[in-house]
Amino acid sequence: MTAVKESSTNRENKLLIKEVCPVTFTLQKIGGRWKPLILYNLRGVTLRYGQLRKAIPNITEKMLIQQLRELEADGLVTREIKPVVPPHVEYSLTPLGDSLSPLLNEMAEWGLKNNPQ
Repeated sequence: MTAVKESSTNRENKLLIKEVCPVTFTLQKIGGRWKPLILYNLRGVTLRYGQLRKAIPNITEKMLIQQLRELEADGLVTREIKPVVPPHVEYSLTPLGDSLSPLLNEMAEWGLKNNPQ
């Protein structure tokens, strides 16, 4: 991937839009192919990595790890390593991530009503 110049107009526009548009800010945090599915599956539950992987069968291991790290960095998901033998990792929504549950539920409802399948 090529580096983006600090002074590029495109970069400046992205930063400005993110600052002035709350919808764009939200979509930057939860948008993409996999983040909504991860967040949706973690609503109200704590899942081990393997359980989450089974809940989203088409995601690659690399992509799941990457998306979980981004969600964790954004403060939406928490990762807890359990000190058991063998050790395992559990993921759950933070209070900030949990505050997205009503939005995700509404998005799911809208999708069910408007998907032409």
